[in-house]
Amino acid sequence: MDIRKVKKLIEMLESSELEVIEIQEGEESVRLVKKQTETVVSQVTQNLADPVTEKTVIGHSQEALSTITAADGEVITSPMVGTFYAAPSPGAKPFISVGDEIQEGDIVCIVEAMKMMNEIKSDFSGKVTSVLVENSEPVEFGQALFTVA
Repeated sequence: MDIRKVKKLIEMLESSELEVIEIQEGEESVRLVKKQTETVVSQVTQNLADPVTEKTVIGHSQEALSTITAADGEVITSPMVGTFYAAPSPGAKPFISVGDEIQEGDIVCIVEAMKMMNEIKSDFSGKVTSVLVENSEPVEFGQALFTVA
């Protein structure tokens, strides 16, 4: 039997769900049997996940936020979870600094969320009294970013 025919039979056996192929040509015959593999399933009884540990979140609590609001005027908060950037690019001058006068609609920072740069605008006018977040720091939804008087 021609070797090309045998190779073709092997390919057919591998690509099909057949277990055995047997061919006879005159006095020659070929029997191909697919090797059966055993699948061993064992039950994992051990818990693979690490126990959940409580993490301390550093930021402003609701009490602290209301204290900031009452004492220092208005608070500009983050409208989303992301990374806070004070300037439009690394090394550039920050959008706003303590002591700056801002108008409603002015861009005060950028919050990067899901690789999108989101410009955060002021909802009111006034003088910036404090910057509450460091550059490149992660921020949460509703977290205080600036106080404006």
